Amino acid sequence: MSSKSAIPLFDYVGQYRQIEAEVLAAVRRVFESGSLILGPSVRAFEENFVQFLQVDGQAIGVGNGTDAIAIALRALDIGPGDEVLTVSNTAIPTVSAICMSGARPVFCEIDPGTLLMDLADAEMHITSRTRAIIPVHLFGNAVEMPRLLQLAELHGLAVVEDCAQACGSTWQGQLTGTFGDIGCFSFYPTKNLGAYGDGGLCFTRSQELADAMRQIRSYGCGKSYDCQREGVNSRLDEVQAAILDVKLRHLASFLTQRRAVAAVYDEHLPSSLTRPRIAPEVCHSRHLYTVIAANRDALTVRLGQEGIGFGVHYPVPIHRMRGYAFLGYPKGSLPLTERIADEVLSLPCYPELPHEDVRQVCQIVNNVMQSNP
Repeated sequence: MSSKSAIPLFDYVGQYRQIEAEVLAAVRRVFESGSLILGPSVRAFEENFVQFLQVDGQAIGVGNGTDAIAIALRALDIGPGDEVLTVSNTAIPTVSAICMSGARPVFCEIDPGTLLMDLADAEMHITSRTRAIIPVHLFGNAVEMPRLLQLAELHGLAVVEDCAQACGSTWQGQLTGTFGDIGCFSFYPTKNLGAYGDGGLCFTRSQELADAMRQIRSYGCGKSYDCQREGVNSRLDEVQAAILDVKLRHLASFLTQRRAVAAVYDEHLPSSLTRPRIAPEVCHSRHLYTVIAANRDALTVRLGQEGIGFGVHYPVPIHRMRGYAFLGYPKGSLPLTERIADEVLSLPCYPELPHEDVRQVCQIVNNVMQSNP
């Protein structure tokens, strides 16, 4: 949607105005510090993010969320000849990162209620080449991690959590990203904890994996200029780290506001409009407020006419994209995933969204549902 939207899908400006003084002071400290790459701001943010997760471990700041997954897989020695299980109803980076490692993505079907990975179907796709499984905590919902960990242990698989949309989500009180071998986060500006540019992070409780990822993110060298393993250039920027550290202090409040916005939608949207199921064990972070509508075309036309931002996450499953045709998935190979792609619709949901604007969106949706049941 353009910047002229009456109610945009996402808008960072309101939040920036609230924390502008803190952000500018943090950036100024970076510029005055004399250290611009992997300096004190990155270290401080990494330490504070571990405290936020409330689990002992180590955080490794990287250039973006895609690199976070790719670096995690490299650290686990996953590469050519290996298979990694994931889903097709996800952002391209999940799959792009698997391919970057040299491994082959293998797609599982999704649960029709939650739209998350169907763990029974995932088990059916495990072969002698399967090395890892990447659960995607889509929209801010959480995959049933205790059951997934049992599956992974049974088959000797590594678990890399894709938490790009689920920073702050929990399963039975435990934050996503702390269950598997490595949790991967994106700090793209639209995320629950968003930078003013790109950024990402890997979390692990393993010292060995942490050391490996620190080397990989910096040409395989780590602290010394002596390459220990093949690596890349993917370092979280000092400026973005300083900004993220400011925003991290406000994250609990931002999440509370997101959940309040979602509660207004829950109250005012018609019951005939299906929402993805949230298990009782989950505390949803509400990165996106997504519904399932067979009449999506009518809804998007009307929302556009009214200047209401919307998103489709995601309009084409990855296995049906031209760029991934080489994987060999024909149309109809993941029927539920393909059907849901024609029906999902995300409505505006961000902390600063006024509740009266949410009710306005609900009224428009109600009107369309009544005229296009």
